[in-house]
Amino acid sequence: MPSALPQEFDLDAIERHFCVEALELAGNIVDAAHRLGITRQAMKRRIKKHRITWPRPARVGSCAATSIDVFAVQGA
Repeated sequence: MPSALPQEFDLDAIERHFCVEALELAGNIVDAAHRLGITRQAMKRRIKKHRITWPRPARVGSCAATSIDVFAVQGA
């Protein structure tokens, strides 16, 4: 994974960093665990251990369409 390591050599901080990065790159727990070479259960334990919020809350102002945008009928 191409990223900079935290400056300190705190193993917990480094483990958390790689878990967060794997989750963001993979998009789900199973693929993130696969990227790290651990099981899904081990990934879930690390999410709990490091208090990682997953799935990430939706961003405000994202490009997601609303129901009004999708179902709007022109000329009605």
